[in-house]
Amino acid sequence: MKNTEAVIGDSLPIKTYLSWSVLKAIVKDGIVKSNLLGMFAGLSVALSIHNLSFIDNILTVLLALFGTAFVVGGAGAINNYYDRDIDAHMKRTMVRPTVTGSVNPIFALWLGIVLAIVGIALLLLISGITAFVGFLGLFLYLVPYTMWTKRKTIYNTEVGSLSGAIAPLIGWVAISPEVIHPISIGLFMLMFLWQPPHFYAIAIRRLEDYKNAGVPMLPVVKGIHRTKVQTIVYLVILLASSFLFLSFSKVVAFTMFGLTLAWMLAGIIGFRKMEDYKWGTMMFVFSLNHLTILFSLLIIVSFI
Repeated sequence: MKNTEAVIGDSLPIKTYLSWSVLKAIVKDGIVKSNLLGMFAGLSVALSIHNLSFIDNILTVLLALFGTAFVVGGAGAINNYYDRDIDAHMKRTMVRPTVTGSVNPIFALWLGIVLAIVGIALLLLISGITAFVGFLGLFLYLVPYTMWTKRKTIYNTEVGSLSGAIAPLIGWVAISPEVIHPISIGLFMLMFLWQPPHFYAIAIRRLEDYKNAGVPMLPVVKGIHRTKVQTIVYLVILLASSFLFLSFSKVVAFTMFGLTLAWMLAGIIGFRKMEDYKWGTMMFVFSLNHLTILFSLLIIVSFI
């Protein structure tokens, strides 16, 4: 562990404790891991569709993995720097190093900038389009979402979902020369449509946190009933998008259909019967299992 001291403006010195656990918290390692799973799923599917060998493309795979990890980690660090004021009002985020003062927030900012630049450079070694898609995800997350809509509109979730849907496309374009393809559209739609129900569930569970922080999440502004209805609407559309994967694998398409149908029916059945917090928790757990199973299945089927 390294102990340094930093000073912000005219404020008192802030002790900075750099450890692996602190660094993981700054870059949001959980989000990095989930994005890497999505990226690898997109890359694996592209290898399979184009009948390419994993071993023959191992350099591209490694560059995509490290490049994506650095870009996502950089975005997380910059987000931690920018959101430290509202993070201080939420139980879930008030323990972040940029809030507690265990690190200088400026360190988090520069760490994020350096990671993002290195990540884009690694993706550029694959191709220009891969670097562009990586940069697009970074830009969408930091500017339209973090700096603009997150604090101003209930549509922050949809805007954030655009950036969250980019990871599988990084993997896809790292291998495939066809940017627009039925499967690349399917990968994007899966991630884009999955995110609102996932984050609405979190917002219901953390309703008071978002109220205290002044973040206009849908249940805060429009109420929990509207949020539940909108969740089901997104799940209906996600259910229909299952068939985008039919040309790749019937196993994937019907598994996605079954998982989404179960998720949607659970939400409908518990709509009025369950207490709001329990409903949000159930839907949150369903969302995690839904995506983990599907991405894992995409990877397995690709290699088989």
